[in-house]
Amino acid sequence: MPPENHLRRAISLPLLTLYGLGTTIGAGIFVLTGKVAGEAGIFAPLAFLVASVLAGLAALSFAEMVSRFPESGGEAVYVKEGLGSDRLALLTGSLVILAGLVSTSTIIVGFSGYLGDLTAMPPAAAKIGITVLLGMIAFWGVRESVTVAALVTVAEIGVLVVIIGFGVPQLTTETIGTVARGQVFDGAAGIGVISGAVLAFYAFIGFEDIVNVAEETEDAPRVVPRAIVLTLIVTCVLYVLISVIAVCLTPISELAASAAPLTFLFEQISGLPGEAISVIAIFSVLNGALIQIIMASRVFYGLSRRGWLPGWLSVVHRRTQTPANAIAVCVLAIAALATLFPLETLARVTSFITLTIFALVALALIRLKAVSGDIPPDRFSVPFWLPVLSVALIGLLIAFEGLRRLGG
Repeated sequence: MPPENHLRRAISLPLLTLYGLGTTIGAGIFVLTGKVAGEAGIFAPLAFLVASVLAGLAALSFAEMVSRFPESGGEAVYVKEGLGSDRLALLTGSLVILAGLVSTSTIIVGFSGYLGDLTAMPPAAAKIGITVLLGMIAFWGVRESVTVAALVTVAEIGVLVVIIGFGVPQLTTETIGTVARGQVFDGAAGIGVISGAVLAFYAFIGFEDIVNVAEETEDAPRVVPRAIVLTLIVTCVLYVLISVIAVCLTPISELAASAAPLTFLFEQISGLPGEAISVIAIFSVLNGALIQIIMASRVFYGLSRRGWLPGWLSVVHRRTQTPANAIAVCVLAIAALATLFPLETLARVTSFITLTIFALVALALIRLKAVSGDIPPDRFSVPFWLPVLSVALIGLLIAFEGLRRLGG
């Protein structure tokens, strides 16, 4: 790579927060609302809350790590600096890339469900075509692609606010009482919540993408942690409200079976046609995919620049100042995955990979705190117990869900 070609610092706190919201909202609530309700039933809001606690603990660990090491390659860098192992760092970086590629494939499959509501385009053609288009936008430039993502994020938040506006007035005591009557939170319900939380956790994935554009963010050690926290707060509030409305005001079995769950929800609670929701949902879903492509390509770039992957992956295009070769590899892999696997399988695989990554980052932070202590007071820091609790809860969730799957 020519020495004069570097990533451009062009992202502010508002843009970075919208970037984070774009991937969490676009990749989650528009695609998986019905699937989570199918697993957890009336307790779907609790599944989203459990997932938000896990995501929040991990997010705060990431916020301190990016204050310490504001570099592309994020998680791999953190594991290298914290655990001192090149092999673990490369494994972590590879898992991050894999999670990004599988997550984007999940989003593309979800996109085809909403598009099927509007057109007769063959699903395979739609998946491949939109993947190539998103790759071209990512290649265009970081400020340009993040601005596109931010504009779409504003629209998708607007959709959720509209649904909440129609739904909240209908959440009367009588309505909630009718739905809750006869519901008992027993062992089976608890298992459903855990399984739903594994899926719902996918809907919170996105904050970790923020750290991988640290080298393109202004005043990254301070701005990135703030964007992470803001992203998680807004996402949690929106998800819980939407899930409460969904399970209280729609037939859960029909919601779970819908390929376009938020369009179905809007039509049920408003009595209006949902085509406009499907259109915005398509852009929202694609927004999450665009951001994942940006993230995965930056991890390729960061690992290559450190010598852990072939050098051609860190080539930066002279004009656009984006990692062109890394973006091309991402596009090819995503198109293949999206045409080969169903949505729920992709979402679960993404969740488990991401949980493993979060555990590795938390372990690295634990060791850093034990060996080197806290960072300067002007940087973001969390108490020692927080990453310890994060590792423990992630381990329990993975073990519980794994035993459940093995049992049947």
